[in-house]
Amino acid sequence: MDVQGIKQRFEIIGNSPSLNRALEVAVQVAPTDLSVLITGESGTGKEIFPQIIHQFSARKHGKYIAVNCGAIPEGTIDSELFGHEKGAFTGALADRKGYFQEADGGTIFLDEIGELPLATQVRLLRVLETGEFIKVGSSKVIKTNVRVIAATNVKIPQAIEDGKFREDLYYRLNTVPIIINPLRERSEDIHLLFRKFARDFAEKYRMPAILLEDRAVQLLVNYRWPGNVRQLKNITEQISIIEKEREISAEVLKNYLPRDNFNQLPALFLKTEESSFSNEREILYKVLFDMKRDMTDLKKLVLDLMDDKEPVVTSDNARIFRNLYDSESNSFMPKEPVSKHIHIEPIEKESIQDTEEFVEESLSLSDKEIELIKKALEKHKGKRKYAAQELGISERTLYRKIKEYDIDG
Repeated sequence: MDVQGIKQRFEIIGNSPSLNRALEVAVQVAPTDLSVLITGESGTGKEIFPQIIHQFSARKHGKYIAVNCGAIPEGTIDSELFGHEKGAFTGALADRKGYFQEADGGTIFLDEIGELPLATQVRLLRVLETGEFIKVGSSKVIKTNVRVIAATNVKIPQAIEDGKFREDLYYRLNTVPIIINPLRERSEDIHLLFRKFARDFAEKYRMPAILLEDRAVQLLVNYRWPGNVRQLKNITEQISIIEKEREISAEVLKNYLPRDNFNQLPALFLKTEESSFSNEREILYKVLFDMKRDMTDLKKLVLDLMDDKEPVVTSDNARIFRNLYDSESNSFMPKEPVSKHIHIEPIEKESIQDTEEFVEESLSLSDKEIELIKKALEKHKGKRKYAAQELGISERTLYRKIKEYDIDG
């Protein structure tokens, strides 16, 4: 069967060269028993390719089992894949067959293979090399004849470098690689997919299909689609249900496309290094650490001045010295005489009378949160949406903080 026939049979939409190439490789490798590793971002449709390979293989009459490795808890994944004996662990009330035993003679698809624990990777490597495995809690070797197809959205070479994935397992799985490009690199397929989804939802909800104006088509094609085909399908469904007008303009479509790059540092701080903060608490921690570092530097500077033979000191520093180095003694004197041109008298506590009260800066997290929120609201003239973007938090979180701290915004 040619590529167009495969697309019709499995309802695959798209004419990009990279998609056609991936389908050709899938068909060519299907009659063999070689392991296949499918890589691509989340939402690109990787799950359809194992089905194609299975249906065009000699195993098409055997079982096809799809397993999401990332959805199985680490403590039970060995039991799920390889089975267990009665009494092997608490709750093992009977013998259980694992997926590799159930799929004997067929195909097993291991999705999100990059999430497998290292101990389970060792077991999987043995199955791939010898076709053997041992149930949890057993010593009996079991044979299985299974075709393994794996998929991942993780960069496996990087995971190997980080010590999270076995290099030998990667090369054993990656006998035949199939790469699924993200939707942003298949721009010619975006509008085709949109129209397909629009027709499907029109039939599902019994309403006319939505259409896009020319400018809306351009906006659709130029968008990055970080969620790929899955995101495009969800947005098409939203528009189909919510909008009354069936012809969608660019202005309407723009309301359904999430904005990118919301994570921005508040303008209150200079960006000294490449870093990002997942929430407002991390920003506050950074502020506190910076303050602590500055205080340490200031103390060191004062000590250096006191130890220096000719420090450059003026009488204005007296109050700062007193607050930093006031201890059990009531006064302090420099160890060495100061400059010939500057003379510092011994400083007694009683001799210094400040005309203004010295207020120690608060290091409370809540106080810093309130201060940042107030400054962001003031900068954006009370517009909470822009203030939230400035702080790097969601608008909903900002509303909650304003209510929690009873801030006038």
